[in-house]
Amino acid sequence: MGARKRNTAEAIKEARKTQAIAKLNNCPTSPRKMRLVADMIRGEEVYKALNILAYNPKEASNRLEKLLKSAINNWMQKNEGEDPTNLIVKDVHVDSARMLKRIQPAPQGRAHRIRKRSNHVTLVVDTVK
Repeated sequence: MGARKRNTAEAIKEARKTQAIAKLNNCPTSPRKMRLVADMIRGEEVYKALNILAYNPKEASNRLEKLLKSAINNWMQKNEGEDPTNLIVKDVHVDSARMLKRIQPAPQGRAHRIRKRSNHVTLVVDTVK
């Protein structure tokens, strides 16, 4: 491994020491609905994001709230003894997952295809620089 590659790898390792990641796979909500809620908390402070999710009427907010609490716990285990008040939601990725394909009967002997979508969510929590 060259020196430049090694230095880059070490810089990435140092940056990840302050981060904590939580993942939610195969969540049975469409990615479009989940992204609406994820966009509201991206870049916010952790406790403000928890309040936003707690008082949001959308169904996807309950799942994201649980995922955010998990990311906070992951960060606290990684950085024992530190206070989580200076944490922010650095990044939220919502990717599409498997799709269940079902058939809905339609008039005159036809059938319509129903796609039940699901998603993968990755939430990254980091300290304020």
